[in-house]
Amino acid sequence: MTDRTAVCRRLVGRTAVVTGAGSGIGLATARRLASEGAHVVCADIDDSAGKAAAQETGGLFVKVDVTDPEQVEALFRAAHDTYGSVDVAFNNAGISPPDDDSILETGLEAWKRVQEVNLTSVYLCCKAVLPYMRRQGRGSIINTASFVAVMGAATSQISYTASKGGVLAMSRELGVQFAREGIRVNALCPGPVNTPLLKELFAKDPERAARRLVHVPVGRFAEPEEIAAAVAFLASDDASFVNAAEFLVDGGIAGAYVTPL
Repeated sequence: MTDRTAVCRRLVGRTAVVTGAGSGIGLATARRLASEGAHVVCADIDDSAGKAAAQETGGLFVKVDVTDPEQVEALFRAAHDTYGSVDVAFNNAGISPPDDDSILETGLEAWKRVQEVNLTSVYLCCKAVLPYMRRQGRGSIINTASFVAVMGAATSQISYTASKGGVLAMSRELGVQFAREGIRVNALCPGPVNTPLLKELFAKDPERAARRLVHVPVGRFAEPEEIAAAVAFLASDDASFVNAAEFLVDGGIAGAYVTPL
């Protein structure tokens, strides 16, 4: 992968809230948005990781359980009260637990937990941030979905896939509903990414990793910085006509009829 150091400053003076900012895609995105001039609010349930991200990016840390409505409202209120606006919301926090498997094996509690963290949290974050953006007459919301929301997973994770399908559908509807108020809402759909979550999952099941990797035309998983670059684009005015979209960053998985040898 080539050097992807940010050279543009498209987000100077804007405020961006990033959930799950302590690691993986969230951390890479917090770094990227800060490098482009944004005030970054790093939201995470992990005190240590969240504070480290905020310190590195020169931003604000807010500890938040994204499934708690009051905590989510407090997150966006803190962002607005500290910086005067909320211009970007990257609703990214999510889980993919090992007990989420085939529908034949996955229990109801695992299903509910994944829906709460991956889907209900996006609903809560959108509901909390939209009043600020409507008053401003502008804003960009980027919700992390997944390529599996578009085409299904090679290895079943029924709760995860369903939750990300819900994120995709919700993002489309909100994008259409609020477009004429200057608010864009897009679903970011990454392919498999080299995040701590994925590494942990696949370290326990190398066969599962191999089944995923064989379907990626470019022959590797994405790096978090590549996904962060897509978020920065969607957050910026360069994406002013990109709305209600499923924004795939998947190395060609969704476009491949067969996988090249």
